[in-house]
Amino acid sequence: QVQLVESGGGLVQAGGSLRLSCAASGRTFSSYVMGWFRQAPGKEREFVAGVSSGGRNSYYADSVKGRFTISKDNAKNAVYLQMNSLKPEDTAVYYCNAVNLVTKRPIYDYWGQGTQVTVTS
Repeated sequence: QVQLVESGGGLVQAGGSLRLSCAASGRTFSSYVMGWFRQAPGKEREFVAGVSSGGRNSYYADSVKGRFTISKDNAKNAVYLQMNSLKPEDTAVYYCNAVNLVTKRPIYDYWGQGTQVTVTS
């Protein structure tokens, strides 16, 4: 079972940047395909980005393509989300999880505490 701890969120103006981090436990982290999800108030949690187990291939929701970059560091058991050109509609709680990149659905049905990102206009 993997445990996930997200951090790095904050309050930023539109056009700004943030870098989110996800620290994961588990001996087999390097074999996980990892992703970031987000949930805005009153909305369903949605897939944002995913990265292959080795970190070479990445996938993005259309809404963040070209602005966000996901990366994975297996030596540190960590996955990151660099968010640039932030928009108010990016405001949400962000979570990491292992992900099925075909369905864009999370693998585990439990979540960390998430990290709040608030973008002001």
